[in-house]
Amino acid sequence: MNPFWAGKRVLVTGHTGFKGSWLTLWLEQLGATVYGFALSPDTSPSLFDQMAPNLRIDHLVGDIRDQTVVNERITAVQPDVMFHLAAQPLVRQSYAEPLLTWQTNVMGTVYALEALRHVDNRCAIVIATTDKVYENREWPYAYRETDPLGGNDPYSSSKSAAELAAAAWRSSFFSKTASLRIATARAGNVIGGGDWAADRLVPDLVRALTEGVPALVRNPTSVRPWQHVLEPLSGYLRLAQALYENDNPMLQGPFNFGPRSDALRTVAELADECLRHSSGEWQTASEEGEPHEASQLALTTEKAQLILDWQPTWSFAESVRHTMSWYQAREAGVDAAKLCLDQISEYNQAS
Repeated sequence: MNPFWAGKRVLVTGHTGFKGSWLTLWLEQLGATVYGFALSPDTSPSLFDQMAPNLRIDHLVGDIRDQTVVNERITAVQPDVMFHLAAQPLVRQSYAEPLLTWQTNVMGTVYALEALRHVDNRCAIVIATTDKVYENREWPYAYRETDPLGGNDPYSSSKSAAELAAAAWRSSFFSKTASLRIATARAGNVIGGGDWAADRLVPDLVRALTEGVPALVRNPTSVRPWQHVLEPLSGYLRLAQALYENDNPMLQGPFNFGPRSDALRTVAELADECLRHSSGEWQTASEEGEPHEASQLALTTEKAQLILDWQPTWSFAESVRHTMSWYQAREAGVDAAKLCLDQISEYNQAS
C-alpha cells in the first residue's frame, strides 16, 4: 500500500485499547515495526487479546502515569513515529474518577512530551484528543480548529488541557528543532467492531442483543458526529506521514477528523440503524442522577481536506453496517484479526 511505513519504528501508547488495537494491526500490515506501551486491556473480551496471536508488536505493559517508565520506553525505542493514544476515554467514568482521568490524560501526555525531548532522530508525533475539547455552546454549527477550547466535565477538560500541553511543549521546546514535530488529532464519536467498553452505545446494544433484553439508551436526542474507527485512524496515518516528510508549519497543530455530514445523527438514530441489522429493541434509560453530557456536537474537517487531502469515506449507513457485521461474524466464530484486516482492505478500496 504505502512504502513510507515499511521498516519505520512506530510507538503506539494505548495500543491495547479499541482504537490502538485497530491501529496496531493496520501499521503491521503496512510493514511498520510496532512497539506498544499500555496497561493490560480493561475489558473482557478485548479486541487486543482477540488479535494478539496475529500481532508481532513489541508489547510492554506500563502505566502512562509512571514518568520513569514512560521515559525509559520512549528513550529505548527512539521512534520514527509516535501515536499517543493512552487515555482514560470515557466521559461517565471521568465523573467517577476525575483525578485518575486528569492524571492519565494530562500528566500522561506531559510525561510523554518530556520523554520525547530525549529522542535524537526525526520523529513525527500525533497526540489523539477528542471532538469534546471545544467550548461547547450547544449550537448546530460545526466546530473548527480555531474555536476556543473548553470542557464541562473532567474528561473533556482533561483533553483540552492535553491540547494546551502539546501546544506549550511544541512552542517552548520542539520549535527549536526541525526533527520533532507534533500535531493533535480531534476525532468524532467512533464506532466499529471490537469495542467492548462500558457506557458506550454500540457495545451496550451488542451486549443487550446477546442477552435478549432491551438496550438502555441514554440521551437519545443528543446529536453526535458518528464515524467508523477506520476514518480517524486513516487521518492519523496520513497526518503522521505528512509531519515526517514535510516542513510545512501548518501541519504542527490540531486537526479535526470527523464524518460526512450525513453522519450527524441523534443517539436514537444510531440505535435504530444498528437494530436494522439485528432483531432487538431499545428503550430510554432514566436520566435521573445522570451526569451532564452535551446535546449538540459537530466538526468541520476542511483543514484536513485542504492540507492533508483527507476526507471521510464511509457513509453513516456503511459505518453502522460494517460495525454490526463485525460483531455478528465474531459471534459466529470468525477470527477477529481477519475481520479487521478484511474491513481495512474494504476501506482502502473505497478510499
